[in-house]
Amino acid sequence: MKSSIKKAVLPAAGFGTRFLPATKAQPKEMLPIVDKPVIQYLVEEAVASGIEEIIIITGSSKRAIEDHFDYNFELEYVLEKKGKKKLLKKVQDVRDLAKFVYVRQPMPRGDGDAILRARDVVGDEPFAVLFGDDLVAHQTPALQQLINVYEQKQSSVIGLNKVPQHDVEKYGVIKPRSSENRTHHIESLVEKPKPADAPSDLAIIGKYIVTPEIFEALDKAAASNDGEIRLIDGFRTLINTQDIYGYELEGKRYDTGHTFGFIKATLDFALKRKDLSSQLKKYLRSLDLG
Repeated sequence: MKSSIKKAVLPAAGFGTRFLPATKAQPKEMLPIVDKPVIQYLVEEAVASGIEEIIIITGSSKRAIEDHFDYNFELEYVLEKKGKKKLLKKVQDVRDLAKFVYVRQPMPRGDGDAILRARDVVGDEPFAVLFGDDLVAHQTPALQQLINVYEQKQSSVIGLNKVPQHDVEKYGVIKPRSSENRTHHIESLVEKPKPADAPSDLAIIGKYIVTPEIFEALDKAAASNDGEIRLIDGFRTLINTQDIYGYELEGKRYDTGHTFGFIKATLDFALKRKDLSSQLKKYLRSLDLG
């Protein structure tokens, strides 16, 4: 699939404290939904949308991510020797998905700082940003939906999801200047507003198409009180010189950054599997949920 966006940045340097103790020695991005780690779903989404180069921002305890997408001679040798061709293909397909580049973020200083770490690799071209907490199930990959809008508007595009009014304080929220179906010309962005103060119910989720001007905007954006540089601060600066759009993504969204969202994704993805769905349905029907 031809795409004007060839590179995607995946920030993956956080501690994943919501999933402790599981994430004490394992990156949260490597937690499996059924039998595939969360970050692989994102990489596959990117590749299905025409991305050729994946830039992963890692931290000191994230080596497992690099190993997952790398060549494992011992494993492949054993699988080939035992004639396990289907498993061998699964392993080889993972390492052959795309070109991978890893950039270390020495300290977790916010998602904006993570994006800045990719500056030299991205260069002077638009790129995608995908965060590991958001999966969207739809026939058209969520990232492809954003790329389609970018190709029309030639400006940054932010993935959006309508949320209940009482949940807006958990998200960044946009104020639309104008709207056309699912596409919204953004007037301003508000971080975690109180429900009574929220300018809309359109929440920002972790999928973006960003122009290279975001790097200068992040440079100018002041660090917040906790010392972190946030991507939303960069957008607040960028919006003064560039139109920014939001797009309500089609599909079912899963917030895998929270335990219950992770469980829902695991159940739903398993139910879609031909080799698992009948057994799982039978098991769920057998439960006494009263």
